[in-house]
Amino acid sequence: MNHGAPPPLLFARANGIKLAYDSFGDSAAQPLLLIMGLGTQMIAWDEAFCGQLAARGYRVIRFDNRDIGLSIRLSDAGVPDVRKLLMQALAGQAFDSTGVPYTLADMAADTVGLLDALGIASAHIVGASMGGAIAQEVALRYPKRVRTLVSIMATSGAPGLPPPEPAAMQVLLTPTPIDRAAYIERYRNVMKVLRAGDFPNEEALDAARAERAFERGVNPPGVARQLAAIIASGSRKERLALLRTPTLVIHGERDPLVPIACGRDVAQTVLGARMVTVAGMGHALPRAAWPQVIDAIAEHAVWTE
Repeated sequence: MNHGAPPPLLFARANGIKLAYDSFGDSAAQPLLLIMGLGTQMIAWDEAFCGQLAARGYRVIRFDNRDIGLSIRLSDAGVPDVRKLLMQALAGQAFDSTGVPYTLADMAADTVGLLDALGIASAHIVGASMGGAIAQEVALRYPKRVRTLVSIMATSGAPGLPPPEPAAMQVLLTPTPIDRAAYIERYRNVMKVLRAGDFPNEEALDAARAERAFERGVNPPGVARQLAAIIASGSRKERLALLRTPTLVIHGERDPLVPIACGRDVAQTVLGARMVTVAGMGHALPRAAWPQVIDAIAEHAVWTE
């Protein structure tokens, strides 16, 4: 973990809501926007990871999605029954989206709103997990705003793809505690499952990472709303087949939450997409995987007029 001071925290009005963000590198460099996943704050894009990307010639921007971290909390929107929605979706049943306050399309609009607020006409868009799905929506709905797309450990949402492994499903549905000690313990357990391997160097950092996230703010109802947004958004597969944005798919071969077949599906669906498989990687970005992941992103993210 980078123990140096992070860049200044800033706020922007985007799509009518307040988003927290920061940036690394030269403000005149090519903009590269990072979108994080379900219930995960922007600090999960480690400062050292962002700094290494910035050193490759990019202005790297990360932000808290709505309902997480220091961005707006939509507390008046209620708490959807995500367990019911998820079970219905996994069973292939039609589900009632009543009570789902927003979808990934709204979160894509937040992303473009942040670009607007920063005066950025187009950027390289990189998303991980739910952030990958949001990045796909940005490319699909706002193609002129996306120079290149990188979809990391994400799915198209198509029915029939392999579901999460039971242990990963369990951590997905386990409520987020609001007690500090319980939150830290849950964080450590979740990451142990999602990494899907033995990563002692990463595990040694988990308590400090959890502490930092807790200090920035915990919002369990927001996590539920984000999960409901994923479920309610359905499949992007048919639209992805029409996508013409240069696309790179990065996926860990051991991903227990979004199995690698889901990444292959995205790569096979988007015309001309390239896929990079990271050996030994689960549903996380351990430091051991950074060189391969950063190289892949930097080599893909080139200006295309």
